[in-house]
Amino acid sequence: GRYTGRTPLVLRPGSAAEVSAILKACNAARVGVVPQAGNTGLVGGQIPHETCTEIVLSVTRLNKVRALDVDASALTVEAGATLGSVQAAAQAAGFLFPLSLASEGSCCIGGNIATNAGGVAVLAYGNMRAQVLGLEAVLADGQIWNGLSTLRKDNTGYDLKNLLIGSEGTLGVITAATLKLYSPPKDVATALVALPDLKSVAVFFRLSQSEAGAGLTAFEFMSRRALEFSLEHGGGARSPFADLPQWTVLIEISTHEAARARSVIENILTLGVEQNLLGDAVIGETLTHAQDLWRLREAISSAQKPEGGSIKHDISVPVSAIPDFIARANALVETLCPGARPVPFGHFGDGNVHYNVSQPNGADKDAFLAKWEQISRAVHGLVIECGGSISAEHGIGQMKRDELALVKSPVELGLMRTIKAALDPNGILNPGKVL
Repeated sequence: GRYTGRTPLVLRPGSAAEVSAILKACNAARVGVVPQAGNTGLVGGQIPHETCTEIVLSVTRLNKVRALDVDASALTVEAGATLGSVQAAAQAAGFLFPLSLASEGSCCIGGNIATNAGGVAVLAYGNMRAQVLGLEAVLADGQIWNGLSTLRKDNTGYDLKNLLIGSEGTLGVITAATLKLYSPPKDVATALVALPDLKSVAVFFRLSQSEAGAGLTAFEFMSRRALEFSLEHGGGARSPFADLPQWTVLIEISTHEAARARSVIENILTLGVEQNLLGDAVIGETLTHAQDLWRLREAISSAQKPEGGSIKHDISVPVSAIPDFIARANALVETLCPGARPVPFGHFGDGNVHYNVSQPNGADKDAFLAKWEQISRAVHGLVIECGGSISAEHGIGQMKRDELALVKSPVELGLMRTIKAALDPNGILNPGKVL
């Protein structure tokens, strides 16, 4: 709800050729174009400005599965296909597409690629960049680049594909992608684990990684307040614990051996108890039970809304710095806004903390949200001190554009502007975003 915009026109092309015609015309007329996919972005990158001078180019009609290459373990899909539909197409063919987000029913592959999306499986499979083999994209002047390849190795010149991934629609409009598929695990086990403090979470993570290796496919952590919100507003979810712990970890183990994952997760939990790390733990006994445990984690984002205003931060710090960062950030927020309620949660194994701050109980929502810039600047300053990033998986968009100069050197910003000017000299592609 933070960003609204106005546009005189929404265009919904059904092919790369139609995207090409749109961009060619807009480039000649110097009209700004805002690419939009599932419209689930959280930094305002897909929202036009209030000036009503930019058109919106929606890729939602570009939603076909173009090809499946079983031998290459690759799937070619169009940019408007939802992440959920791509997961389903991979599963129907006997494969796994591992990217997994809470918004997977509505977010689209084009947006996932444009923002280099992360999610809950980055620990094992990497972010979206690691899932893309090739791209088809339309440049600002209407030229179509067909880079749809299933090759795992191609060392011929500059890596144009990775230049477009994460560029948030400022260098070209992605119309299709060839995605990497994986063999699905033969066994999966899930557990929800109660821990007393973040130092115990960090030790338990190292233990889990040591015992499970590549089989550790998720290690999600939640503060007590995050779990409280999920239980209160998550649609009937129930806590498996008699007393809510200070910190909860959702751990998932996947194996390529049948009937193996549970023994691995049981061994990890046993070692955790022996080292006095754990307060309690629950293993998902059935698929439905495991899904219920996952629902506690996935409901957190939407569960914050009924609690009023929420100032959100998608940051990353070195894994070893997470306990210190959260302790210092909590103290900082209390100083800036007494009574504000931090709701930290996220992907512990890759250092990605969603450090969200809900308004004080009974506070005026608008007055609280007016503190957004002050609180975010302070939190991001602490992130930089810890050697982290102010954007882990959501991108820059409008929200963090002006802060980019705080984390990028003049050389880096100069290179980015040079690339932007070379590919979009008239500045029509998603104007005012990122740079």
